[in-house]
Amino acid sequence: MSEVVEKFLRYVTIDTESLGDQEQVPSTEKQRSLANLLAEELKEMGAANVRVSQYGYVYADIPSTTDKKVTSIGFIAHMDTAPSFSGKDVKPQVVADYNGKDICLNKELGISMGPAQFPDLLNYIGKTLITTDGTTLLGADDKAGVAEIMTMAHYFLSNPQIPHGEIHIGFTPDEEVGRGADFFDVEGFGAEMAYTVDGGELGELEYENFNAANVNVSVNGTNIHPGSSKNKMKNSLLIAHEFHSLLPVFENPMYTEGYEGFFHLDSFSGDVEHSEMVYIIRDHDMQKFEAKKELMKAAEQFINKKYGEGTLFADMKDCYYNMKEKIEPHMELIDLAKEAMAELNIEPKILPIRGGTDGARLSYMGLPCPNLCTGGANFHGKFEFICVESMERIAELLIRLAEKFAE
Repeated sequence: MSEVVEKFLRYVTIDTESLGDQEQVPSTEKQRSLANLLAEELKEMGAANVRVSQYGYVYADIPSTTDKKVTSIGFIAHMDTAPSFSGKDVKPQVVADYNGKDICLNKELGISMGPAQFPDLLNYIGKTLITTDGTTLLGADDKAGVAEIMTMAHYFLSNPQIPHGEIHIGFTPDEEVGRGADFFDVEGFGAEMAYTVDGGELGELEYENFNAANVNVSVNGTNIHPGSSKNKMKNSLLIAHEFHSLLPVFENPMYTEGYEGFFHLDSFSGDVEHSEMVYIIRDHDMQKFEAKKELMKAAEQFINKKYGEGTLFADMKDCYYNMKEKIEPHMELIDLAKEAMAELNIEPKILPIRGGTDGARLSYMGLPCPNLCTGGANFHGKFEFICVESMERIAELLIRLAEKFAE
């Protein structure tokens, strides 16, 4: 078993699910278990200045081994897993020499996955895959990135004769709930430029992402006995439905791809008296992003005009912005990554991220930070999997990329 796989299998067994409704950072104390483990491993490797911040961030340095003046670079991954599916008691399954047929994840529960549902599986015939047992997510997002960075760190710390500049390592909590960069110490981190290792299949290289906003919608109704409710009842559930109907039907995640943005109703709960909806708004284009927000505000105003002020309140908050404008002045980050991939016979796939990473916010905090692949797929659910050979190649890619900055 290769080093990166051994590390990955160890890390995914630690439950690090984050929660979006908590004020504390990290949002769950269990994230500190992985943070402390990583810090101890880094110390054992011989990394310098290893520390875990009060907010659960892990930082470490690999000192330069060259006399040349070299750009200091960083590699960043997040430790938490998404709250959308359980990350407790993960039982990874290794599928050697995948044959292109359905994979049984859990015989007792009748859960399997195959190319009919996930055609990309056919790209992995003959490869070794790591899957879930059908009851949890896997955690490749982003413990694969963590394992790949740790493997790179061990390589350089074990081979000090290899020339490279300063390398800085950062592992963040709470990325999955949009707070991974909240308390990231950019100045203390020490890197002039960085990469997040938080993407998908081998070769992905991303420096564009969504502009993003979260919207919490509260709807206040009036509950009256239905037998005597004429002209008195205001059903918050129906008003919420009416509000949603004012948004464009086809600007919905299930109908969009590429650079197309969307409104996504992520949760809906309530009763006649009161309802709550949670939306996310996404678009790569800033003008279209602002137009989407204005449309939702107009829908809010329409509902309140129709049913009375205070009926509906949409609390809208921007989360992050498209990193493209912050990366374009530093395109050497992209060019060197492409060169490193080419030298390793990895085909670069430059794509817009239909989501966000810590790197988006860090880029606006003064640390240009595009995103690299991890080798995983189907994140955030029971069908998540990762290719062993891809993880091994990505660990090599990080090593080669760090070397290129010193050439």
